Amino acid sequence: MTVPSKDVTLLPAEVEEDSQKVLLESYRSSSRLNGMRADGLQAESAHLRHQISLIHRSLSWRVTQPLRAVRSLSLGRLPSGRPLRELPERLSALWDEGGVKAIGRAVEKRFPVRERLKKNVRPSSKHSGKLSSPGASRAVVSEVSSKPEFSVAVYTDRLDKTAVTLPPRILIIAEVSIRQCAKYRVWQKRDLLERLGWTVQVVDWRDVNVAMSALQLCTQVIFYRVPGFDDVMKLVREAHRLRLEPRWEVDDLIFDAEEYLQNGNISSLPRSEQDLLMSGVLLFKRCMLACGQGIASTRALAQAMRDAGLKHVDVVENALDRETLEIAASLPSRGEAVDERVWVSYGSGTNTHDEDFRQAEAGLIAALDEEPRLCLRIIGQLRLSKEFDRFGDRVERLTELSYRDYLAALAQTDIAIAPLEPTLFNDCKSNIKFLEAAIVRVAAICSPRDAFLAVMRHEENGLLAVTRDEWKSCFLKLARDKDLRDRLAVQAWQDVTERYAPESMAFTQGKDLFGLPVAPERKALRVLMTNVYYAPRSFGGATIVVEELALRLRKSGVEVGMLTSRPHLDGRLSGNIRYVANGTDVLAAMIPDGNDVIGSMDNPHMAGQFADWLDAYQPDVVHVHAAQGLGTAMLRVCQERGVPYVLTLHDAWWLCDRQFMVRGDGRYCFQTTIDQQVCQMCVPHARHLKDRWFLMHQALSEAALLISPSEAHRQLYLANGVEPERIVVNRNGFRWPERPRTPRIPGTPVRFGFVGGTEAVKGYPQLKKCMESLDRSDWELVLVDNKLNLGFSSIHARDWSVKGHLEIVPAFSQNGLDDFYDQIDVLLFPSQWKESYGLTVREALSRDVWVVTTAPGGQSEDVVDGVNGTYLPIDARAETLAAAVEAILDQPGKFDGYVNPFKDRLATYEAQTEELLGFLEMVAKRKNKN
Repeated sequence: MTVPSKDVTLLPAEVEEDSQKVLLESYRSSSRLNGMRADGLQAESAHLRHQISLIHRSLSWRVTQPLRAVRSLSLGRLPSGRPLRELPERLSALWDEGGVKAIGRAVEKRFPVRERLKKNVRPSSKHSGKLSSPGASRAVVSEVSSKPEFSVAVYTDRLDKTAVTLPPRILIIAEVSIRQCAKYRVWQKRDLLERLGWTVQVVDWRDVNVAMSALQLCTQVIFYRVPGFDDVMKLVREAHRLRLEPRWEVDDLIFDAEEYLQNGNISSLPRSEQDLLMSGVLLFKRCMLACGQGIASTRALAQAMRDAGLKHVDVVENALDRETLEIAASLPSRGEAVDERVWVSYGSGTNTHDEDFRQAEAGLIAALDEEPRLCLRIIGQLRLSKEFDRFGDRVERLTELSYRDYLAALAQTDIAIAPLEPTLFNDCKSNIKFLEAAIVRVAAICSPRDAFLAVMRHEENGLLAVTRDEWKSCFLKLARDKDLRDRLAVQAWQDVTERYAPESMAFTQGKDLFGLPVAPERKALRVLMTNVYYAPRSFGGATIVVEELALRLRKSGVEVGMLTSRPHLDGRLSGNIRYVANGTDVLAAMIPDGNDVIGSMDNPHMAGQFADWLDAYQPDVVHVHAAQGLGTAMLRVCQERGVPYVLTLHDAWWLCDRQFMVRGDGRYCFQTTIDQQVCQMCVPHARHLKDRWFLMHQALSEAALLISPSEAHRQLYLANGVEPERIVVNRNGFRWPERPRTPRIPGTPVRFGFVGGTEAVKGYPQLKKCMESLDRSDWELVLVDNKLNLGFSSIHARDWSVKGHLEIVPAFSQNGLDDFYDQIDVLLFPSQWKESYGLTVREALSRDVWVVTTAPGGQSEDVVDGVNGTYLPIDARAETLAAAVEAILDQPGKFDGYVNPFKDRLATYEAQTEELLGFLEMVAKRKNKN
């Protein structure tokens, strides 16, 4: 918010507008804070659920299950936790449902005896390699394994070179808890890079999941002072997977155990701390070598890194930064001293500099004895020799100073010293003590370590000392010659500001290493799509459509990106993953589980991930498909960024808390213009419906265009306040047959197919009751269990008691469409709501498969009752479906050589893509005009 100057008079309306902006910003801040809190709770909850799941699958849990059951009964509870008094009622209900078999199935479901099943199952002669059970009356039941079919390799394979080049962005994964180290190597580096024009993000290495997500969107990455713990090594491997060529940066020789031990300061530490440091050395080296190249703060350190195994190491020195310069400029000049004392200062940031100070100690004591004006000020932690006790108030100690106070204290002294033990460890150290003294115009005496020699010239801008006598001579010379002190201090200030000022560092050392950021060229329309699933998790009709559209848009010259969800992967961090699938740039993020209604609807965490991807991908237009799980908060991000978005309305999620407008009893709502009072009665426990309605309608009203896959679905949105000119129909294409249909063998049983999984909205309960009610065996039913592709089963043969042949298969890929529909003559589509489209209906119709479908709705728009299919009312009655199935079974010869006469009316992906591209280009042009 811009604050107006005092001489501007604001009108009441302007005051109100300004107030509203502040209020809006407070809401956003609150939302973000609560989002972060909720995200943390979500992660913790997911971890606990995972642990509980592991326990429940363990052998010990299964072995002790009978004991827990006995314990529950002794406490008056069923194993499920329900009161024991409910047992008679439950048994009665099961008896009414299916007698002894129903009770047996319930017991089996609660206490599965896997070994017994394995012994009693025999291979089916008709369906080689599958399982059949004699348990169902006169039925042949086959079922496949529940291993996930989607490949996780895409999440671990090296990022495809075809991935779009993102805007220049450098990520620094760093140790930020060591204040001085972070100042000179992290925050100073960030400022240097930003001065060159880079976008920079800093993440604490302990926030591994945040770092994992940030890696996906950067173009370069630096690991500063990061130890090689297992999670960190995963980050390094991820950086290599993303072709980022990571650099490991350090400013101390902390990766060489032998040289580390040569540092005399280490021996002054307790043994436990020494052991901890040595274990850290191995971890630092592990991470450094894994990165493969490095950045050092000094020439000597760079050479040590090369000697340790790195082939390429660059040097970026510690330098001055804006904070240091501003503090130095704000300090008052020292003026004339009130007495003749000459103060020597030594700053120690930690308790590991005792041995370094001893390099100057003897010379300093000798100088103090000979020159009574000479005094010593110790700033920080240091163990002084008892020999200093005799100097009384000529020795002063200051501790716990802020950096500003430290520089102020330094500026009030006459001589600064930087003694360092002559070891390789210290040769690798930076010359920062000299820089700090120079910037506050204090003359310095330093040990001639390598980094100091790179800038210091003896008796020109400072003094160098090694032996006791050299230190004593330097102290006495400066103590007795104020003009010399002033001359050295002025020259040091000039040399340091010329070499180490931020501007100079940026355009010498920084530019030489990182270069100037160059924005990638943009030649084509760029579209960012969002869908809750995407390859390799090709789950659901909307996902299939999105994948096909993305493929064809790319062939039309459009650049396509995708935001989607990712699964939990053992051994992988929970952050985002970027990959390329079918030529599409994909960013996959973890989303709330299906039980988190609010999170699935409006997820601030996902909005943050989307915002980062939006800023990185920089699309001309966003095309939102199935947003449930991803949430609507990302659309507010589009509004804030001024990026137009288009919504494809695959279902009623934007209008109703029940995505398919099916009530809790499994029956369709049949509302046209939705009444919130009716909805509240339908979901009486839900307190969020009013806020939900506001969020959804706001998202719809701000969309640049709304797209419906069918006219029937468009009418639903028109009835709920959408202006006709803002919503268009773009019929979904589908994969047409690639070969002629395999002819049906006359005289064989009628083969039915159902692809709706176990969803009640798709009519699974009605289907099950229907097929179990048939008192005939002259039929086959192929059930598609779409959850098998996600790694678990949702349809179990033991739950079915039928006389026909039942087969359970996993969801087929688009390449398997022809093979699947060759297996069936009739597609059963007893959906219990007015579908927005019905992709499988069109797939079946194009392959000369009869369709039994409910009507009205988008699912029935290409079905002509009695000609290429059968209409059913949406009444949730199994008897209605059974009557249609019986009628079909009574005329099996009808499907011998059957051909759908209306295939030419069906849509194609090519036509859908061409029409969609026109819409997207229109929206993008409208944005450019504005």
